[in-house]
Amino acid sequence: MNIAYTMAPGRGDTDLLLFRLAEILAARGVRCCGTVQINTESAHGPCDMDVKVLPDGPTIRISQSLGTASKGCRLDPSALENAVGLVSGQLAKGADLLIVNKFGKHEADGRGFRSVIAEAIARDVPVLIGVNPLNLAALEGFVGADAVQLSPSVDAIHAWYADLEVAVHVTG
Repeated sequence: MNIAYTMAPGRGDTDLLLFRLAEILAARGVRCCGTVQINTESAHGPCDMDVKVLPDGPTIRISQSLGTASKGCRLDPSALENAVGLVSGQLAKGADLLIVNKFGKHEADGRGFRSVIAEAIARDVPVLIGVNPLNLAALEGFVGADAVQLSPSVDAIHAWYADLEVAVHVTG
């Protein structure tokens, strides 16, 4: 099982990191599937959250506007599940790497991308996940102790993936 996760310290930094990494790997011909998150500032309160389904889209709005006084979670569960279904379809076509932008509350509660992560593991497709400290214990409980924590840098993550590629060529 080849599964890794990363956590960047700043708000939105993990999203930017995984987005950039997906671009770099795609330019190298790596077949990535999964999602990367794109946040855009909103005039109506907190940023809008979109995910791009890799490799070629679509981009799906996963946040919902609940008004400026709202304090609750803005995630649109049906939009997230739509993205999950599209990623599952892409994974079935074949992939070199699954990128999941966030192991969040839905995944911690047994929903969201958990089924796709399990599917990738069963297919021996390496998995890279963004996570925040709040959901790290749930991620570790789901994937076990074999998950590797990677430094939040393109170079560190790229080196991890390059090592996997070498191992496949040596044993394959």
